[in-house]
Amino acid sequence: MTQKILVLPGDGIGPEITAQASRILVACQARGLDVEIDDGLLGGAAYDVHGEPLPAETLEKAKAARGILLGAVGGPKWDTIEDLAKRPEKGLLGVRKQLGLFGNLRPAITYPQLAQASSLKPELVAGLDIMIVRELTGGIYFGQPRGIEERDGERVGFNTYVYSESEIERIGRVAFEMAQKRDKKLCSVDKANVLEVTILWREVMERLASEYPDVELSHMYVDNAAMQLVRAPKQFDVVVTGNMFGDILSDAAAMLTGSIGMLPSASLNESGQGMYEPCHGSAPDIAGQNVANPLATILSVAMMLRYSLNEPALASRIEKAVGKVLDDGLRTADIASQGTRTVSTTAMGDAVVAAFERQ
Repeated sequence: MTQKILVLPGDGIGPEITAQASRILVACQARGLDVEIDDGLLGGAAYDVHGEPLPAETLEKAKAARGILLGAVGGPKWDTIEDLAKRPEKGLLGVRKQLGLFGNLRPAITYPQLAQASSLKPELVAGLDIMIVRELTGGIYFGQPRGIEERDGERVGFNTYVYSESEIERIGRVAFEMAQKRDKKLCSVDKANVLEVTILWREVMERLASEYPDVELSHMYVDNAAMQLVRAPKQFDVVVTGNMFGDILSDAAAMLTGSIGMLPSASLNESGQGMYEPCHGSAPDIAGQNVANPLATILSVAMMLRYSLNEPALASRIEKAVGKVLDDGLRTADIASQGTRTVSTTAMGDAVVAAFERQ
């Protein structure tokens, strides 16, 4: 049965990087992938046309798609929009919420060819392969009440950090099952010495552990986890945490790998429908210059094939193609080093497609 894929280029460098990733999807179609590819507007690009960051047409297409490929949203052009609900990022949050994309998979992998590009010593990061599982639709980013109001003659800002047992259990199962497929080690990150909501988080994780006796569960406070990521990152295999902590830790882990421009991500719901996007932002300072790194977006296509479309062979083929291009010494500016050849966004896409087709 033909499955639908929706491409949302978004803002900034989004159109440039999704254009290269879309070429990989077309190459997969030529090798039997039965998909129908469509596109739509999201974020600032949607606001400019429709006055909304998530138009009804885009949401309808997203609901019908098995996999969604997103570039990036946001940029200074839209920072002056007074109505926060109209800002580009609200479009992204809206898709996540409407589709129930609660499970965010953020791999942090150091390619051996790029170990020298990390901010840490190569021996600390060579062979690094961490999977951070972040809860994406709950926690302090969505909790109510929230707002800014006047109290006793001054303005006060407030947000609510809240998780239910069912929300914690749902993301916990994703993490335990991911650990079963990897090295059977799961570290749950919380702040249970201060926050009641994470006391509950830890209790639920402990309860789930009895159902996964083959997985070794450990716990770590978030401040210690941040320290350990830069001290000895290879101690981690799968990490599970809430929305805010996961947001921070996954970006920190990304930089261990040499460039956030190398890292894909997946956001899944309970049916396996997913949105796939690079971990970096819209990089408006380099938009339109054809210098952005498309590899994270291309690798996001590989994650889509693996987790939503059940095409692991094609996913592995894409990953091998990326590895071959790096072996050949091709680099975009963010990962360039002495002895490598710096190429454009388009040229990197050319090289990956060629390597994919030669296999």
